[in-house]
Amino acid sequence: MSRKFFYKTLGNFVKYTCVIHCVSQYVGSIVVCAGPSMEPTLYSNDVLITEHMSLIFQKLKRGDIIISKSPCNPKQHICKRVVGLPGDKVQGGIIVPTGHVWLEGDNHNNSDDSRTYGPVPQGLLRSRALCKILPLRDITFFITESEQPD
Repeated sequence: MSRKFFYKTLGNFVKYTCVIHCVSQYVGSIVVCAGPSMEPTLYSNDVLITEHMSLIFQKLKRGDIIISKSPCNPKQHICKRVVGLPGDKVQGGIIVPTGHVWLEGDNHNNSDDSRTYGPVPQGLLRSRALCKILPLRDITFFITESEQPD
């Protein structure tokens, strides 16, 4: 193998790795769900396409499904639904503080969520689910009410 071929291959590898990293950090990513907290909407091993732009431009809405770092374990990610935005009154008269959201799983009987750990800082949020792509028989687009066409 020639040096020229080696350096060209290495350069291409670095370029494509940078592009993949930037896309997954700032545009969107693919996420595999784990756990029962979002059943019956999402099950373990469902695969989602997520986007990051809603978080960057602070365009979250009630009803959005999001991926977040767990407030209890920063090495773990959680998938929950946005139930309250800053200023909203939620469970027990709690008002969601500025810079936070109130997250709950759809499976209220089997979900550790804001009812357990309180409002979640928006800095922990990672992405918003656009659609479920696997299993193929259950492809679903997640559109909140304000996004539906008239």
